[in-house]
Amino acid sequence: QVQLVESGGGLVQAGGSLRLSCAASGRTFSGYTMGWFRQAPGKEREFVGTFPWSGGIISFADSVKGRFSIFNDNAKNMLYLQMNSLKPEDTAVYYCAAGYGLGRQISPTGYAYWGQGTQVTVSS
Repeated sequence: QVQLVESGGGLVQAGGSLRLSCAASGRTFSGYTMGWFRQAPGKEREFVGTFPWSGGIISFADSVKGRFSIFNDNAKNMLYLQMNSLKPEDTAVYYCAAGYGLGRQISPTGYAYWGQGTQVTVSS
């Protein structure tokens, strides 16, 4: 069975950095699109970035472009979200997700597999 497990969340001050990890298991993810999403209190789950597992164009939401990056470790089936220059507005539960043949899918409904989420809190 496919399982995605996020880790690495925590409390950081504005301007700081944090790296989130997503351990992906249950299958090989070649051909899959990985996604990072976040959900703040009272808001809908929103797109953060997409990452084609086997290579391709990485996409980001305008709100995080230039501050966040995504990379993977294929041998370990790990996906990472590097977050720099964090802002209080980045505070949310962050989720990794996976789906096959999605391209640059930015809607959460397009992803079949989801992790449990990890909390990121950015203080002023």
